[in-house]
Amino acid sequence: MRKRGYMWLGAVLVSGALLTGCSADGASDTSVGSNAAAPAVGEANPAPADQDGARADADAGTAGQGKDTTAQSPDLSVDQRSIIYTGSITVQVKDVNAAAAQATGIAAGTGGFIGGDERQSGDGGTDTATLKLRIPAAKFNAALQQIAGLGDEKNRAINTEDVTEQVVDLDARIAVQQARVDSGRKLLGQAKSLNDLVMLEKEVATRESDLASLQGKKRRLADLTALSTVTVVLLGPEAPAVVTDDDPAGFLGGLKGGWNALVASLAVLLTILGALLPWIIALGLPAWGVLYLTRRYRRTRGNPELPAPPAENPAAS
Repeated sequence: MRKRGYMWLGAVLVSGALLTGCSADGASDTSVGSNAAAPAVGEANPAPADQDGARADADAGTAGQGKDTTAQSPDLSVDQRSIIYTGSITVQVKDVNAAAAQATGIAAGTGGFIGGDERQSGDGGTDTATLKLRIPAAKFNAALQQIAGLGDEKNRAINTEDVTEQVVDLDARIAVQQARVDSGRKLLGQAKSLNDLVMLEKEVATRESDLASLQGKKRRLADLTALSTVTVVLLGPEAPAVVTDDDPAGFLGGLKGGWNALVASLAVLLTILGALLPWIIALGLPAWGVLYLTRRYRRTRGNPELPAPPAENPAAS
């Protein structure tokens, strides 16, 4: 019985070993088949590679947008700034009318125009002319040189004003206000009651008015920066030159301005006093006399003289 038990036990162990080997062979074949099929699946559906490429493209697009956003920021370099040029020049010429015609031609040749013309005739070559010319900013200096060549230049003054920040601020405010107008018009189209319609019409009208005001300021700045203003003073051969006295800056300038204001104020007060003095003499003195006599009369009536007290009798004492 023991031998049979050992034999059965050995048969079970051998059968288990055989079954284990078969299952291992099947598992290895399955793994080999799956490994062989993996490249085919990768070649037929390269999804991970496509996703990586899409992510790369998205990153590249995001980077490109960032670069575009940086490039669209306002350019505040010297050649891109908005500057208003104004100038004045005084030239003494032989013939004022001929020189005025030449100055007008210079302005027209640069693409500008004449904005004002004021002339005064005099005797013995004392004629004068004052012209206001609008000249493109790019040709401002060249035009001044040509005008100075018309005769003997007496004085010249050039002023500049940088309005770049104002232009940038106006552009931003116009964009915001335009968006508000568009949203108001959209809401106006969706109004369902009469009260809403009237309220939205007033709001849209207000927003459009503000937008028009901002656009007008922008056009004004654009005109001043595109066309410079030059005041040309032409003097005849015998006309006296205009002497410009520049005010000092700092404390002396403030002191001079305050003194001039004080003198002007005193002059105004003295003028008013001189105009009122005859009326004060004509009406004030009689009124004062009547008032004085009235007060004296009332004082006299209000305090009558009291009777003298009786004298003492010596005998009675």
